[in-house]
Amino acid sequence: MKEDTIHVWFHTPDPAFGQVMAHALGDAFEVRVGSGSAGAAASEISNWWDVVLLDQRAAESEQDLEPGLKLMNEVNQTVPPPPVLVMLGETYENLVLRVMEKGAYDTVSGAPNVVELRLVLRRAQKYRRAEAEVYALRSQVASPGHLQELVGASACMEKIFALAEKIAACDVSVLITGDTGTGKELLARAVHRLSSRAGGPFVAFSCASLPETLVEDELFGHEKGAFTGALMARRGRIEAADQGTLFLDEIGDLGTSLQSKLLRVLQVRSFERLGSNTPLEVNFRLICATNKNLARMVEQGTFREDLYYRLNVVQLHLPPLCERADDVLYLAHHFLKLFSQQFHKKVTRFSRLALHALEEYAWPGNVRELENVVQRAVVLAEGATIEIWHLPVTMRRGFNDARPAYSYDEEVREFKRRLLVRTLQECGWRKAETARTLGMARGYLHRLINQLQIAPEEVKRPEQPLSQLPTANRIM
Repeated sequence: MKEDTIHVWFHTPDPAFGQVMAHALGDAFEVRVGSGSAGAAASEISNWWDVVLLDQRAAESEQDLEPGLKLMNEVNQTVPPPPVLVMLGETYENLVLRVMEKGAYDTVSGAPNVVELRLVLRRAQKYRRAEAEVYALRSQVASPGHLQELVGASACMEKIFALAEKIAACDVSVLITGDTGTGKELLARAVHRLSSRAGGPFVAFSCASLPETLVEDELFGHEKGAFTGALMARRGRIEAADQGTLFLDEIGDLGTSLQSKLLRVLQVRSFERLGSNTPLEVNFRLICATNKNLARMVEQGTFREDLYYRLNVVQLHLPPLCERADDVLYLAHHFLKLFSQQFHKKVTRFSRLALHALEEYAWPGNVRELENVVQRAVVLAEGATIEIWHLPVTMRRGFNDARPAYSYDEEVREFKRRLLVRTLQECGWRKAETARTLGMARGYLHRLINQLQIAPEEVKRPEQPLSQLPTANRIM
């Protein structure tokens, strides 16, 4: 059996029609047809399916949908629940909305178009894999010794996780680099909790855009009477981090004179509070973070070279979210569960269009922006599903934003257009390869390109050959 075979459970009251559809879908789909007890079948093959295809073509009213809705409820009890694609006989808007409210992944109305059905099933399989990865990651973070604060499944993040776990046990200085919002402090906390200093304090301080005198007082503390207003002695962050970890964020903003003082603390492991000549011994691990290029700052003379080498014993670089697009859905589901619990809401999933919008957005604010977007969506959501209109306006451009009386035909057209543009981009506008990737005839692909008015200039060519593109971003 091929690795990319899509397993479809087709529940239909007409077994003969099920066999016809299984044959029409082709070798890339393994279809099991069921028409009996839904609950028994669901329990038997819950570990096998990728997608559930539910035949409701005979339904003409919401009452007719009840057996199908009961089946959907039973399917959704499995962990993780698979996407359910519902076939309806006619375009009854109330029936479409009803099944979508109950958690259907998508609907197909009227006589099924096999090519379109293949496309939707492939997309549903990708969604299923993302859901399965999320559940796997959640089970991993529940186990001791894992980087519990971090979520990600891309190759670059897996390498970072492995390196972080390796260096956590070694009491060396760590420099974490990356753009704002990529999760540098979360990574620092994860390293601390896996280290031998996990029982000690984790003290965090940001050096960004603060007066040098204030930063000095925050780091070193002061004695009573050290300066006007110093009415009592105060411990600094360095002293508070004794036997634990000191995390200095935005270390590139640290003034030159304070760089010298910090270097001395690292060398002799002692310091004096402001207004005191009595040295205090400290034992802490230093983890620093910056969104600046410290090596370039050393060349420019704005950062001490000797301090840079003290800090940069091990470097961990967190790439921006746009460079690890595979993690967007995992992080989105992670935040969805987090905020649903926090706000006591029963929001459990994203609609298909909402997922597309999350995938297509560039995320200039990185993980922090994604977290804020999901938090906002959970607050606005009224049911179990986050819809496209719950996302910010900037993310909805190019997507159908009507609520909820949208046109199903327009939504399908938009979905096909985006899928074709993406696949043509991945295939470098090679139409034969694009047709093979999507499992359609080349002539039909040409007709779709003309119908959807896709111009070559709007398809950005990949900078690397298709064979080198990340597998998760390709439509198999």
